[in-house]
Amino acid sequence: MATIGGAVGISSTSDDVVDYTVHNIEKDSRDASTDPSIAAEKGEVVDIRRIDSKVDDSLLLSHEEQFPIDPDEIFEEQQFTARAVIVGCMLGGVIAASNVYLGLKTGWTFGASLFGSIFGYAILKPLSKALPAYLGGGYFGPKENVCCQSAASAAGSLGLLFTSGFPAAYQLGLLSTPKEDIGKLITFTACCAYYGMFFAIPLRKFYILKQKLVFPSAVAAAHTIRSLHVGKNAEANARKKTRALVIAFCCAITLRVISEYAPGVLWDWHYGWTAYRLGWNWMIAVESWNWVWEWTPAFIGVGMLTGLNASWSFFGGSVFAWGIIGPALVTTGKAFGTAVSAEYPGYMNYMGMVMDDPVGAPTPRYWLVWPGTMLLLCGSFAELGANYRTLYASFVQMLSPLFSRFRQIKINEDDLIYDPAPAHEQVPWWMWSGGILISIVFSCLVLALQYGQNVGITILSIVFAFIFSFIGAESTGRTNITPVTSIGNASQLVIGGITRGHYPVQDAQLLNLAGGMLALGASEQSADMLGEYVFFNTHVDDASTNIYSHSLKTTHLLRASPRVQFYAQSVGALVSIFMSVGMYVLFSSAYPCINSLEGQAHCSFPAPDVGAWRAIAVAVTAPTLPIPPSSGYTSIGFGILAVVVTVCKYRFVPVEKHVWVPNLNAIGIAFILNTTTYPTAMAFGATICFLWRRNYPMAYGMYCYAIAAGFIAGEGLGGIVGAILQVAKVSGNLYGSVVGCPAFEYCG
Repeated sequence: MATIGGAVGISSTSDDVVDYTVHNIEKDSRDASTDPSIAAEKGEVVDIRRIDSKVDDSLLLSHEEQFPIDPDEIFEEQQFTARAVIVGCMLGGVIAASNVYLGLKTGWTFGASLFGSIFGYAILKPLSKALPAYLGGGYFGPKENVCCQSAASAAGSLGLLFTSGFPAAYQLGLLSTPKEDIGKLITFTACCAYYGMFFAIPLRKFYILKQKLVFPSAVAAAHTIRSLHVGKNAEANARKKTRALVIAFCCAITLRVISEYAPGVLWDWHYGWTAYRLGWNWMIAVESWNWVWEWTPAFIGVGMLTGLNASWSFFGGSVFAWGIIGPALVTTGKAFGTAVSAEYPGYMNYMGMVMDDPVGAPTPRYWLVWPGTMLLLCGSFAELGANYRTLYASFVQMLSPLFSRFRQIKINEDDLIYDPAPAHEQVPWWMWSGGILISIVFSCLVLALQYGQNVGITILSIVFAFIFSFIGAESTGRTNITPVTSIGNASQLVIGGITRGHYPVQDAQLLNLAGGMLALGASEQSADMLGEYVFFNTHVDDASTNIYSHSLKTTHLLRASPRVQFYAQSVGALVSIFMSVGMYVLFSSAYPCINSLEGQAHCSFPAPDVGAWRAIAVAVTAPTLPIPPSSGYTSIGFGILAVVVTVCKYRFVPVEKHVWVPNLNAIGIAFILNTTTYPTAMAFGATICFLWRRNYPMAYGMYCYAIAAGFIAGEGLGGIVGAILQVAKVSGNLYGSVVGCPAFEYCG
């Protein structure tokens, strides 16, 4: 995912998943199954709410209730198996690597639910038939497929820590180098790995069983798994989806690697520079503001999944920031760029972060960071305020078992939430509460001994992580977007206020970043465990909460065991600790500019989240706010606007029309992201997907998710190959072509 400024789910919007659920199980004969839902599943896209009157409503699957039992389904004796967990962790490792790459590129990260669902099936189904039982053979069903997907989702998380707070710490000179600090990185990541999983268990009853929130990506994953296993032609449909995913994956990774050697031709089209060289001198401004077309499969795929609202809001925010406000700032003398080369008059760099005089002579990028951050913060907390009744009810529901142990409380039976999972499949209270206690003790020890953080600040960060889990779950469940970065940044502001004046500046900055990351890691994973989605990380605070929320929603729909998924997630999270740290060390070694303010203008990894984290850490520890007055006033205005828009959306706009309200998180991210290529690619992908769905709904239903997931994972893995080539000194910047690159300098 999301969060725009956090994570985005694999799905267009909630309505896209609800209205265009794909039923790919064909009814070849009435004897194929007596499951009533299969009678309506003919490989076509079904509109769940506006279905043709000729089709019986009882034949449709709902995201609110568990899917009906297929009488022909084989009983699964074991849902938690070594083969499912191992394969899931391997697939999640691929996504973890991709997320570090994509997060450093754009601040976006993605969940592994659909990738793990389809690829897990493609690997385990043939093996289950080919191998004897003692080597891992035997029946492979949908519930075990959920176990594989859950392990993949957990193993693919936690990359957000290395696309936000840690690079900011290195850029501020608060840590040594990733290689030297690898022990610190591992232990800190371990602190964040399990909070979200433990928090998600008590949230499950309220958000999934009581409120029955959609969690669009989780619903998509559940329908995908069901379509792979249920129905006479399930295997044929599975082969089609798998083939599409593999082809998309191979095309993306190939393009990413080959384009390193001819980036100006195969990857980035610098049309402004080309027009300038042909005589249209004024077009150099297009290049100066980085309006470049980029053939990025990952973000075309992201646009296919996130839909028109988020993608076009993101693109619109980019046009507003870098096509209107930025040039106006330069024209009026409020912000300044730097000349790229005297040889090309008018060719300027406006996208850098020059900190020589950030108040008196800011760059457009620095000026825009503050309004963007304010949009994210105020938009997210306005959403929280608009749903205060729900949050209050959640607290009461969750804490009632604790209160009942100290005094007798009469509970109305009508208020009890029915749990369809058998008692032996539920996660007992002592398991998740004991896990939280152990995690708290471990975090206090690590942060005190390795980072010098006060125990009180650590506990405060954990409290924030728990509170923000509600924000993550509510936002993800309703919109498929988790504002995790805003959550982390908000934690920074509070921690900064508490520690102000009590520590030397550098110590205060490190504590500020560590506390924010701890809150980030927990809240994001908890929301994901409840559902399952793609992270729109642009600001991710908490990689844990979101991953686990999504998994529980998928588990519920497919009648799988919550305890099995809890175990699978536990193993996957352990893998993610080492995979995420390893990938960060690899990329930092290959591209030192990630952790340095020098060379940011030409760094292959702009890491937009890092700018916001660094700016807030500096602001809350500085004697005076290092914010240009005009930027500060604009930020206040944008904050008020975000609150007003959110209040109007909930008070005056019907729920079904919310999709027409601009996504403020996406707009805020566009202000902070110092490139226009990714918003443009996402808008392109979303538009293509919209037309595809409208004109060829059957093909869209069959292939859209698979192709998008393949594009995302393929480019991410291609980036890893590129980093390896960089370390091996055979990369494109040494042996590639500069044809099509501005100023005839390598642009890969």
